[in-house]
Parts: sequence; C-alpha cells; structure tokens
Amino acid sequence: MPLVNELASFVARSQYENLSDSARHQLKIRVLDSLGCAIGALDGEPVRLVRQQVEDFGGRPSCTLIGGQRTSPDRAAFYNGALVRYLDFNDSYLAKFETCHPSDNLGAVLAASEYAQKSGKDFLAALAVAYQVQCRLSDVAPVRDRGFDHTTQGSYAAAAGVSRALGLDADKTANAIAISGTAFNALRVTRTGALSHWKGLAYPNTAFGATHAAFLAMRGITGPLEVFEGNKGFMEAVSGPFVITWSREDLERVTSTIIKKYNAEVHSQSAIEGILEMKEKHGFKPEDILGVELETFNVAFNIIGGGEEGIKTVVRTKEEADHSLPYILAAAILDGTVMPEQYSPERIARDDVQNLLKRIFVRPRPDLSERFPFEMPCLIRVNLKDGRILENEKKDYEGFYTRPLKWEGVVRKFEYLSRPYLSNDLSRSIQEAVGALENIRVAELTELLAKVGADRT
Repeated sequence: MPLVNELASFVARSQYENLSDSARHQLKIRVLDSLGCAIGALDGEPVRLVRQQVEDFGGRPSCTLIGGQRTSPDRAAFYNGALVRYLDFNDSYLAKFETCHPSDNLGAVLAASEYAQKSGKDFLAALAVAYQVQCRLSDVAPVRDRGFDHTTQGSYAAAAGVSRALGLDADKTANAIAISGTAFNALRVTRTGALSHWKGLAYPNTAFGATHAAFLAMRGITGPLEVFEGNKGFMEAVSGPFVITWSREDLERVTSTIIKKYNAEVHSQSAIEGILEMKEKHGFKPEDILGVELETFNVAFNIIGGGEEGIKTVVRTKEEADHSLPYILAAAILDGTVMPEQYSPERIARDDVQNLLKRIFVRPRPDLSERFPFEMPCLIRVNLKDGRILENEKKDYEGFYTRPLKWEGVVRKFEYLSRPYLSNDLSRSIQEAVGALENIRVAELTELLAKVGADRT
C-alpha cells in the first residue's frame, strides 16, 4: 500500500473521541490564540491587499471571512490563514531540524468545516489531524537544510485536515493529499536574505492550494498516489528516505506545540524573557550598555541570528525585524516588551533601536545546540559601561511545553490583540464559543467572527 494511502486511512478514521482530555484542551487554547493573532492582524498591509484580491475575484459565499463577508472555501482559507500568520505570533512546533506553525492550518480547516456544516467536535478532530501530520512530518522528514520551506510538509497537513473536515473517505483523502503534496514544494528563500510579505503568506497560499486540491478530490480528481516513495517523489526529490507508521499514530502532538509569549520569531522567546528579567532585576538603561552578547543554539543563530540565512543587522521592514535577534532584543531593552507595536515602520526606523541593535552580538554554542529542541537554551551577557558584566542563562520560557501557557494567559493575549476590534461582549462570546467548541456547531463560531470589527473601538 502506498504511504499516502496509509496516511489517508489514519485521517479518515480519526475521531474527536480519539483525543485525550489534554489534547482537547490544548487544541481549544490554540484556536483562541490563533483567533487573537488573526483579529490583531486585520489592519496589516499585506492582509488588506489580500482582502482586496478576495473581494475583486469573488467566489460563492459559502464561508465566512473574519471581519465580515463570505467567499468560497479556498479563498476563505487563504484570507483567514493570512490573518492568523501575519503578526508571526501564532504557535510553533520544534523538531530537531525543522520548525513549523501548525495553527497555519486553522484557516483551511475552519473553512472546510463551515462549508460541510460540521460540529465543533468534527472541527477539533480535523484540526488535530492537521497538527499531527505536520508535526510528525517535521520530525521524520525535515526539508529546511535541503533548501525547502516548512510549508512543504504543510501541503500534506492542510490537505489531510481539510479532507477530514469535509468527511472524505480514505480513497478521496489519499488523492487530495497526493495532489497537494505534489504541487506545493516551496523554496526556503522565502525566509532567507531580505524578507518580503511572502514570509507571512507562503503558508496561507499552501492552505489555499490544499483546500482546492481536497475539493477536486471530493469530485473525483485523482492524484499520484506514489507521491512519497515513487520515482521522483517526495523522498527522492525533496526529503530523503524516512519511515513513519501511520497506523500507530495518535492525535496528541498538539500537546507538544508551543505558544509565543512575545511577538517575535519563536526561537527568540527565551532570550526575550531573559533580557527582560535582567532589565527588571538590575535596572540598567539602554545608554548604560556597552554591548550585549547572546550565546544560543544553532537553529536560532542560523535563522534569526545572522547565520546561514542572512545578516540580521540590516532591518527595514516588519518582516525583517521580527526575524532579527539583534532588533528583537534591542526593542525589548528599549520598550520593555515585544508586541505588534514594536514593528511599526516608525519604531523600526528610529535611531535608538537601530543604534542599539548594532551592539548586540549573537553566536552559536555547540552544547546549547545539543539541548535543542527539548530546551530553548541561551546565555545572555550584558556588558555595561561601568565595567559590570551581567549574565542570565535560560532553558525555556513561559509558553514552552515545559512551562505551558494556561487558558487564562491566552485569554489575556487574545484580549490584548483583539481589543481595538471587539466590544467586551463580543470578546467574551468568542472566548465562550471556543471554550465550548465540543457543544456547538462551527457556524456558531463563524457567525461571531463575522461581527469582528463592526463595533471597532
């Protein structure tokens, strides 16, 4: 049996009842976290441009856009996915050689669930499937070092989640996954060098295509079922060989994903928490600093510290800023936090942060790299002009799976991000709907999301 058929059988038989109580709770936490990120992104520049395109192209009004209006499922997947992703504040999963954002699948799974008039239980089961597929492929089939983007594994995950939401049988699910996996092998250049809007839109585009593929398969279109192991297939052309036994998989990988406490690339989270702890404890001011040294693990250095994916001291845009450890730490020192406000064009251009980031030096340390991804270790050293040298060593942060962010913490994050767009009553209604997803229809949640922005404060 081709591997894609084994995967499809796993997808088709997955049920809400297969989820542990912990997985159910963690899924709802991530839905609320993702919706907070989405609502907080409504005024983002590329989000507005995507909205213009969706409105211009139209589409049968069968699925809800967050913030109002309706369109076709694939376009709803793209737009709502762009909202979830734009701030770069949504959840992450750390494998040894790959990092992904499993909540990138929410827009597609939500659209398919609404289209199919599914229950909240079905929606949670489909989302759990997408999480499991993306995380497990990240574990066994990393592609970053081969020059491909993590959205490549997402093409399989999003198609699997959408297929489960639509209630496709195993055969049609296999074809949906095969079509999507064949079509969306994305290049890592998306996240190297001078970063563009595509950093935040690459996965929404994959979700758009995966949703389209699932609907084609629903109507009987077939795909190459040897997509994984076949001649010139995924293993040969992209990932290299790997083994995964889908008949033994569960739906629990969501419990190993992590939530961002700060609005910055995930591998920076422990360093941000560490520098803020130092500032609070020692009371130093930016003008007191001679320099800051950060020793960290290889993945952080290579992606956001100035390693193989490009220098990080030239920061001109939001996309470059939230993927630059020097900028992120400089902003944290100056402003006492790292939230969406730290990425306004005016904030990025100011001399204080531009000057300070050039005094922040990042280097990898082999022993710290060996502890990743089970820890997010770093050592921060602040050299002060008065001769003092301050140090702080971190192994995790609040939001890492060793110190998970609880429901109450995610509620605070949701309320902070969504406050400009929601009344208190609508905010509470969305929180309550997410908290009771197993007892409602998906349409009850999307009806609330359609009202976002109507009573903008």
